[in-house]
Amino acid sequence: MSGGRSAPEVADLLGRAPIFAALSERQLKTLAKTAKVVGYPANTRIVKEGEPGIGLYLLLSGAAEVRKGERTLAKLVAGQFFGEMTLLDEQPRSADVVAVQPSECAVLSRWEFWGFAKGEPEVLQSVLKEMARRLRDSNRALTE
Repeated sequence: MSGGRSAPEVADLLGRAPIFAALSERQLKTLAKTAKVVGYPANTRIVKEGEPGIGLYLLLSGAAEVRKGERTLAKLVAGQFFGEMTLLDEQPRSADVVAVQPSECAVLSRWEFWGFAKGEPEVLQSVLKEMARRLRDSNRALTE
C-alpha cells in the first residue's frame, strides 16, 4: 500500500463501505494491504469514460462527481466507491469521475482483488450483493 494512510486506517474505511461491510477485520486488513492510496487535486479526472478500468476506487477523503458529458449523474463523498463493475468485467468505463475537491482514493486493482477473493468466497458474495442492490436502485429510479 502507498500513500499517507496506514493499512489499519484504510481497512477501517473499507469496512465502512457497504460493498465490504460484511468482511471480517482480518479480511479487511488483508485487502487494505493490496490497495494503493492515490491523491487527486480538485478538478482532476480520476477515471475517464471509454478507457479501460483497472479496478474499484473507494473515496477516502474529498468529493467527486460521476459525469456523462456535461451531465452530473452522482455526487460522491468519502466512504463511497465507484468502479466495482470493473472487478467483474473488462469493459471500458461508462462515465467520467472527477474530483471536485482535493481527494484521496484507495484503489483496488482487479488482479489484486481476484488474487485475494479466490481464497475468500464471502468477499465475492458481499460484492455481488452490493452490486445487485445498486442495480435494483437504478432500475427503480428509471421507472419512477
